[in-house]
Amino acid sequence: MIGEDRVQTIINQDQKYFAKAGRIPYYPLVIKEAHGSTLVDINGKTYIDLLSSASSQNVGHTPKKVVEAIQQQVARMVHYTPAYMHHEPLTKLAEKLCKLSPGNFEKQVLFGLTGSDACDGMIKFARGYTGRPYVISFTNAYHGSTYGAISASSIALNMRRKIGPLLPGFFHIPYPDAYRGLYNDSEPTTVEGYLAPLKDMFKTYVPPEEVACIMVETFQGDGGLLEPVPGYFEALADLCKAHGILLAVDDIQQGFGRTGKFSSIEHFDIEADLIAYGKSIAGGMPMSAIVGRKEVMEALDAPAHLFTTGANPVCCEAAIATIDLLEEENLISETARKGALVKARMQQWLTQYECVGDVRGKGLSIGIEIVSDKKNKTKDAAAALKICNYCFDHGVVIIAIAGSVLRFQPPLVITDDELNQALTTLEAAIEALENGMLDRYQIEGQGW
Repeated sequence: MIGEDRVQTIINQDQKYFAKAGRIPYYPLVIKEAHGSTLVDINGKTYIDLLSSASSQNVGHTPKKVVEAIQQQVARMVHYTPAYMHHEPLTKLAEKLCKLSPGNFEKQVLFGLTGSDACDGMIKFARGYTGRPYVISFTNAYHGSTYGAISASSIALNMRRKIGPLLPGFFHIPYPDAYRGLYNDSEPTTVEGYLAPLKDMFKTYVPPEEVACIMVETFQGDGGLLEPVPGYFEALADLCKAHGILLAVDDIQQGFGRTGKFSSIEHFDIEADLIAYGKSIAGGMPMSAIVGRKEVMEALDAPAHLFTTGANPVCCEAAIATIDLLEEENLISETARKGALVKARMQQWLTQYECVGDVRGKGLSIGIEIVSDKKNKTKDAAAALKICNYCFDHGVVIIAIAGSVLRFQPPLVITDDELNQALTTLEAAIEALENGMLDRYQIEGQGW
């Protein structure tokens, strides 16, 4: 009981001083430490982490190589701004990112502090290079919380309420959802059907020669871990080339090995003119990067996109160590292997359980859609949250996004045994739901 009192005391103090706009509530979990794929709360209870701190811990919590790189750099120099001077960690990291990012062309990179500013930067460079004003992104997209990123996003009204006007010149087109179709139709639309609103836009009210870029999440993250219908992004890339429009990919959640490739666009036969990285780039340290075609990145002059504490040498060393871990431990290929095993087991749920409508994703970025009507694909947000609460009670951390989608994104270092344990807990939760045993959970105020 003392432990519960302590948790509640911390939460009450948190609610008093931490503004509500900064957190989406799920559980009363106060984390004391984290290692590998395991979280430990202040009472010593352990949890298997299936969230990876919103996919910012791809190489796991407190990996030795990253921790040592941070410690060694802190002892040398915490920071000196690259806005005016140079330091070697930046140079090394910039070269690594340019070489690792897909695209058979010369590249350059700039660094920031969070994925939001990287998306803002892509908007700047696309407009600067093309001389065009308009930006197109997708419905249900989440690109971040700064004004440019919010203007490109269209996922939650609370991101837009009371703060308008947003940046001008933004338009949205439907994401090519391979599970549901346009306007929540129960069947996915064809490639041409999904492209039709964009083509109509080009014919009627958005001159294509005035569009700077189309901003893309290849696998839509917080929108529900959606997969696109096959062939869509290749067709979209052809359309962009025909009109001189840049393709700007937000790989903040899905990059750095998350989908079983270094960059998520490697699953498609396309090239991005600009790619934004964030979240896991520096093992959880605050950092982002834009990697783009050299000619695009040279379109703007300083100080168009620089930050006093950007490319912090501690963060740079953490990022270098993160990349080393991905390579030395074969984490990207291992992620593809683990993801295939996980999906094979989850695919059985589609016939075992009435509430599981879809299982989708690549690598260890998987969405499990919970529905109340499998035929009509009716979302069941309440059921998804009840499953999350059962898992939390049984030592597994998972959340629901897009109303009814379980977000399965563990650290890439998770072991096969931990995966099996987590999947067994999820199965028990789903069975309990279908047997009417989860009605005790009070879910009001939880989730998006």
